[in-house]
Amino acid sequence: MARRPGPGAGVPEMRVTLGVDTHADVHVGVALDQLGRRLGCCAVPTTPGGYAHLVAWARRFGTLERVGIEGAGGYGAGLTRWLRARGLAVLAVLAVERPTRQARRRGKSDPLDAEAAARAVQAGTVIGAPKAGDGPVEMLRTLHPVRRSAMRARTQAANQLHALVVTAPDALRARLRPLSLAARVAAAAGFRPGPRLGTPTAAAKLALKSVARRYRQLSAEIEALDAQLAGPAARAAPALLAVKGVGTDTAAALLAAAGDNPERLRSEAAFAHLCGVAPIPASSGKTTRHRLNRGGNRDANRALHLLAVRRLAWDPRTRAYAARRTAQGKTKPEILRSLKRYLARELYPLLAGPSTAPAQAPPAAA
Repeated sequence: MARRPGPGAGVPEMRVTLGVDTHADVHVGVALDQLGRRLGCCAVPTTPGGYAHLVAWARRFGTLERVGIEGAGGYGAGLTRWLRARGLAVLAVLAVERPTRQARRRGKSDPLDAEAAARAVQAGTVIGAPKAGDGPVEMLRTLHPVRRSAMRARTQAANQLHALVVTAPDALRARLRPLSLAARVAAAAGFRPGPRLGTPTAAAKLALKSVARRYRQLSAEIEALDAQLAGPAARAAPALLAVKGVGTDTAAALLAAAGDNPERLRSEAAFAHLCGVAPIPASSGKTTRHRLNRGGNRDANRALHLLAVRRLAWDPRTRAYAARRTAQGKTKPEILRSLKRYLARELYPLLAGPSTAPAQAPPAAA
């Protein structure tokens, strides 16, 4: 391990870049000097004490200038918040899609990944500002996935209730089949199969009652979460919620992708790439083409997709645009991809906070 230079005359102060590869229980850090020379490696537990030890270790070599963290929004979220609270410059190192041939020869390990993160910071590649994680958007990021899982569970309960009705004894099937979902849930929840099951009808009633009560409980949970999500969403971006068709669910998905500090996104193009709606250039020679972007935040991509589908149902300009592109030979999936890109451009300025500017429909130009 290299040592910090002594205080002799003419010896420049060493400037240290720290790269960290994050995991659930242990973080591995590698320090580089300003010339890219490796100074050492250190593994610490994922606790405040471990974070303090890692910083103190890096500062033994010189002035700690920047910290690059791989997985800053996941395993490294705690370390990122701890460093930012103490005024250190933190950068999120994004995963490289395809390692270089030279990197493949070196193999893969936690120290090598940490060193790669530090070198990415020094080179200025695949890095970005991490999410602040200290405001209303962090509240949305925490609650929104819980609401999504409750929605999926409620849909599963509704499907199971329908399947039970289809295979129920004739009398039960005839009684429940004509009812709407809400009426079916109410009727099934009121069944009294008795303490002992002696017939298939009693067993079917118990199964229907159990699923119907589960459906009601999930509905109550979703309503409570919606009430809790409304406040942080309104504080974070009231102008976004004022756009027709943008509800709490859509706003929460887009805000969670942008973070509490949306200024970290350089432009609307960066936001579109973050949401996976920016086409990827795939041109070569005389061929000019773009391919579908399958990366980015898939929850934000889903929110933009649903908003585009809804706009096709009620917005005249969007429908006229779709009709024109259809006449040009574009398919519906291709039109939806274009609409999602337009929506990212429209909604990006509204993520930063209050705005009185009215929302505009997607441009009419192709």
